Amino acid sequence: MKAVELPKAYDPKEFEDRIYQAWLDTGMFKPREGKASPFTVVMPPPNVTGILHMGHALNNGLQDVLTRYYRMSGRPTLWVPGTDHAGIATQNVVERQLAKEGLRRQDLGRDRFLERTWQVKEKHHDIIKQQLQKIGCSCDWDHERFTMDEGLSRAVRESFVTLYERNLIYKGEYLVNYCPKCGTALADDEVEYQELSGFLYDVRYPYSDGSGYITVATTRPETMFGDVAVAVHPDDERYTHLVGKLLDLPLTDRKIPIIADSFVDMTFGTGMVKITPAHDPNDWQCGMRHNLEKRNMLNPDGTLNEQCPEKYRGLSALDGRSAVVADLKEQGYLVKEVAHNHDVGHCYRCHTVIEPYLSNQWFVRMQGMAEKALQAWKDEKIQFYPKRWENTYIHWLENIHDWCISRQLWWGHRIPVWECQDCHEILVLREDPTVCPKCGSSHLEQETDVLDTWFSSWLWPFSTLGWPEKTPDLATYFPTNTLVTGYDIIFFWVSRMIMASLEFLGEVPFRDIYITGLVRDKQGRKMSKSLGNGIDPLEVVDQYGADAMKFTLCYMATQGQDILIDMDSFKLGSRFANKVWNAARFLLMNLEGAELLDLSSLQLTTMDKWIYHQLNESSKKLKTAMENYKFNDGAQAIYDFFWNDFCDWYIESAKQGLYSERSDEKNRQITLLLDLLAESMRLMHPFASFISEEIYQKLPNVQDQLINSPYPVYRDDRSHADEAALVDRMQEAVTALRALRSDLGIPIERKIRAVIKCDADFPALDFFEQQKGLIASFVGASSLEVDGTDALDVDGAFPVAGTGYEIFVFVREAIDVEKEIAKMQAELVKNHKSLEGVLAKLSNEKFLANAKAEAIEKEQGKKAEFEEKIEKGEKHLALLKTFL
Repeated sequence: MKAVELPKAYDPKEFEDRIYQAWLDTGMFKPREGKASPFTVVMPPPNVTGILHMGHALNNGLQDVLTRYYRMSGRPTLWVPGTDHAGIATQNVVERQLAKEGLRRQDLGRDRFLERTWQVKEKHHDIIKQQLQKIGCSCDWDHERFTMDEGLSRAVRESFVTLYERNLIYKGEYLVNYCPKCGTALADDEVEYQELSGFLYDVRYPYSDGSGYITVATTRPETMFGDVAVAVHPDDERYTHLVGKLLDLPLTDRKIPIIADSFVDMTFGTGMVKITPAHDPNDWQCGMRHNLEKRNMLNPDGTLNEQCPEKYRGLSALDGRSAVVADLKEQGYLVKEVAHNHDVGHCYRCHTVIEPYLSNQWFVRMQGMAEKALQAWKDEKIQFYPKRWENTYIHWLENIHDWCISRQLWWGHRIPVWECQDCHEILVLREDPTVCPKCGSSHLEQETDVLDTWFSSWLWPFSTLGWPEKTPDLATYFPTNTLVTGYDIIFFWVSRMIMASLEFLGEVPFRDIYITGLVRDKQGRKMSKSLGNGIDPLEVVDQYGADAMKFTLCYMATQGQDILIDMDSFKLGSRFANKVWNAARFLLMNLEGAELLDLSSLQLTTMDKWIYHQLNESSKKLKTAMENYKFNDGAQAIYDFFWNDFCDWYIESAKQGLYSERSDEKNRQITLLLDLLAESMRLMHPFASFISEEIYQKLPNVQDQLINSPYPVYRDDRSHADEAALVDRMQEAVTALRALRSDLGIPIERKIRAVIKCDADFPALDFFEQQKGLIASFVGASSLEVDGTDALDVDGAFPVAGTGYEIFVFVREAIDVEKEIAKMQAELVKNHKSLEGVLAKLSNEKFLANAKAEAIEKEQGKKAEFEEKIEKGEKHLALLKTFL
């Protein structure tokens, strides 16, 4: 057998792209046929509007771990990738491009604008796909879908028509959230609220009979042109006699009545509320109850319209407010204005202030579907990880409103509704009509609005598998198993997918819903462009490699917690990858002249049985971690086994056999080491996919690619609890000796002499005797004896207690105790003096007042450092004095 030469330095750039291409070329991401139940996961489709961020790296990294684990576990595994057309967001990108050219979409017309948008889609899609491949996503690219491809468009048409036929879709005049910048309606859950500073204005509304006035409080005086009444509470004794009285609406020639409605809060302001049904949700409901007029005083672009006096027409709502307030002051209607903070809705895409807006829109009736989705949770057909996120799911479903699905955009699925221009028949059809079935006219016009982006996304788990057709994929891979997503779209997407799946297929689309935490910076802030604290996944891959990024994120992905990282955080994964590389390189360079033996014929030593036991226990931990979505537990188990058990303990113990002059002993050890290395690569492959594959393919004891090799599973014949207990005792002794060396500051090159005195019935006595040479090598001992008869003299040695044994170290033979004490005392004096200087600086008010925050933080860091040095030094000194 020839030695295998791995490059001296771990360089992921040398092999990651090559390995990914090899996986693609050999179809490794396709599901394999098998008798086991399939494992299916659908990728939350990234929007085709930009590049991936660290949240995508986390989300897709965790999906990749699951996919690779279940693929290696022998289940036919399908990970469906895809992208979302992202209606408003993508249209905004294109319109911003046009604005730089001095154009509007209307200048191009619908068809040319859509051509331009498809070009943007293709460009961004290619970037996203390249990024997903660069970070190592093992999804089946032959199953890739786009929410506006032909198949998904057919699914959208089918779902719309079916819901319409079931009387679950309707069109009606309703008050909706409207973004004047995007020029479209938004659903309730697409509105983000943030507190803004404003004013509360008290305005006089005179009685029409000239007998006085009332005072009404409002934060939006410009909406008074949409007022149709003033309401008081029917139980408010201050005002019951005024109900029915007419008021003059300031700045207009209109009169409005005082009405009574119990929604009025008697304790807020004056207890009188102006009613503007076309511009406030509560007022809308009040207007419906009292059959009031609905006066829309806004144009689609958010400016004031012809319902307002002429001087205000064409002004934006904000400019209109300033003009109205100025006129109310001048004409004596404004009583006072008081600073007032209140929550204001903003568009989730462009962050423009939302206007409640009266318009004709298409809606889905949600109540019945919400009840089915709630029942699915009660019946435990779905499971949230962490469990607390089910509260968000429940709350949204219990308080659901009808879903406004129409958007006044051009980019998206155009609503499949036509109106005959001659007889006004409404046609909702699965195929585009050419003539009116009622009157035979060919003058048909299609609805100009498009559907909300989420209307295609809510079909994603089954439309991507071919629904509404009864495809083999749908029969095999639906329902899917796991959804990995963020908590911010539980109501946008997760709940709706469950509702759609129950409505169209009669079952939930997935059972397990794993909700990731957010990736934040080290200060706990959400990563954003505005803060400039984002981390580009491709920069991480370029600097550390894809494995280092995925392993670090998994290691830090504690269920239910956000991840706080900076660029240096990925050194954790990089150091682990380097350890793996160096260990493999060391073993492979020692193969020269060795011969592989039949593994089953080998007699295993205690250390051999121990390492297989540890591997066995690790495989059990991995199974538990994967089944419970404890990704950090899985990464920790792999780290502990490979770094601590395999590298730090077993390889060290195996060097005697590895360097043996006896060929049979060397061959035995090489055979075991190669088997353990192959098993280790299988174990870590889901978490560190590239490096494990690169090393695995260099091993002489395996065939084929690692990606489809069997994952290590727990085996009874690898359970060696007795041997594990013996090695645990040895590790305890070694750890105690190493700790003493550290506490006394004995340099690593300085050898020590020690005696381990064991009780006569100590179970590890014989093992300690057999392994005393190994123990000595672990602790840097020139001499280490094991005594079970109390025959050896340990006078003058320092005792270290163990369980069933005691270790005696001849410290004075290793160090000059008096000299070390003097050295430590001098060090303590120096550190105390340095600490005094730092404390003086931190108590100096002038320094604190004038220094930059970074300088103060630096001094506080010095304070902690010197305090720690003093604490350790005093402990060290006390220990040294025991040898005097």
